[in-house]
Amino acid sequence: MLHMLAGRRLGEYVLRTAEATAPDRLYMIVGHQAAEMREAFSRPSLTFIEQREQLGTGHALIVARPELERCPNDVLVVLVGDAPLLEPDTLRALVATHRRERAACTVLTTRVDNPTGYGRIVRAAGKRVRAIVEEKVATAAQKKIGEINTGILCFSRGPLLAHLGDLSRENAQREYLLTDLVEIFNRRRLKVTAFEAPAGEAWGINDRAQLADVEKTLRRRKAEALMKAGVTIHDPETTYIDMDVEIGADTVIEPGVSLRGTTRVGRGCYLGPYTTITDSVLADGVTVRPCCVINTSRVGSGVAIGPFAHLRQEALVEAGARVGNFVEVKKSKIGAGSKAQHLTYLGDATVGPHVNIGAGTITCNYDGENKNPTVIEEGVFIGSGNMLVAPVRIGKGSFTAAGSTITNDVPPGSLAIARSRQVNVEGWARKPNKTTPSKPGKDEKARP
Repeated sequence: MLHMLAGRRLGEYVLRTAEATAPDRLYMIVGHQAAEMREAFSRPSLTFIEQREQLGTGHALIVARPELERCPNDVLVVLVGDAPLLEPDTLRALVATHRRERAACTVLTTRVDNPTGYGRIVRAAGKRVRAIVEEKVATAAQKKIGEINTGILCFSRGPLLAHLGDLSRENAQREYLLTDLVEIFNRRRLKVTAFEAPAGEAWGINDRAQLADVEKTLRRRKAEALMKAGVTIHDPETTYIDMDVEIGADTVIEPGVSLRGTTRVGRGCYLGPYTTITDSVLADGVTVRPCCVINTSRVGSGVAIGPFAHLRQEALVEAGARVGNFVEVKKSKIGAGSKAQHLTYLGDATVGPHVNIGAGTITCNYDGENKNPTVIEEGVFIGSGNMLVAPVRIGKGSFTAAGSTITNDVPPGSLAIARSRQVNVEGWARKPNKTTPSKPGKDEKARP
């Protein structure tokens, strides 16, 4: 339930499906890792019920009985947590069938090509279900049945509460099995019927391989929905878009792009190959060139980023700015129209509008104990190869010379030069003791 699947916890899918049907009450029965489950899935509409001992699916409802007795609705749907492809319309149809048939229990079934390992649905006349037979006790004829139990059942509350106490652990699993109620209801001449889910919709997940298979299906669905809404995805098979990502029309996505978490991408953007964007917001008309990483950041309209750029920890790049190749921006604001095009690190910095950051500039923001701010005001020109030792402020319209290490504030409109004066020693290279020595012989020592 806690495994991640296309950007959501596995258990989140079935919860959202249940919520979409507008139930009177919504419960989640938790046992293993109960504290983590509560933290991951808590919401006002959900009541948790703890099953301290995990003694089977029937035991889960036995534990929940006090809540069920207080529930006002006469119909109860029991879901499994590992059915992320299940659709709300299928649950609505299940309940409608149950009411129409006036059944005590309606089993959600599906058909598979290889039913090995699943409980087989043994039918009586019409839609009625005579039994759910588990693999280990099924006859050869029953093993050929392709209709299987999904583990999802709809009950009328009265018959359920009346016979929940009839469940027993006298079986091979030594558990209270909810499916045993099918046999109990049949013995009591209570109606058990079935509703068949669309193929593939009720798949469960039992291992990491199945998790990967279902994720592929979810991502394909997401890509198809986006393409129908006007997004160009050149290769959906190599593009990874989480379920909660939003993308505007006319955006183009190249192969290898990963869009994670709650990322929002505007209209008319271009996302170059092998870019990863997580929990970030991109406005309209943003260009992201190949191999960029953007994490928890915001990017304004018309911005160009990359290639090989890295935005992280609440970076903000305002409209029309440029963040070029091998530039890293961490927890910094880059003002509108500003440029940092090459080989630069901007950390804990506030860069005003229309600033030019020369190649190889570094904001030296960490003094060994604290992160310190750098402020670069509007219209500043930072020369190449600058070290800006924070805390420091570069005033409006100032220039810093290439190769400078700036340790003090620069007043507005100034030129700051902070480098050693160049000294040329003519003829130095021709002096014997300054040339690169030749390889020493056996009896010679190399010069230091």
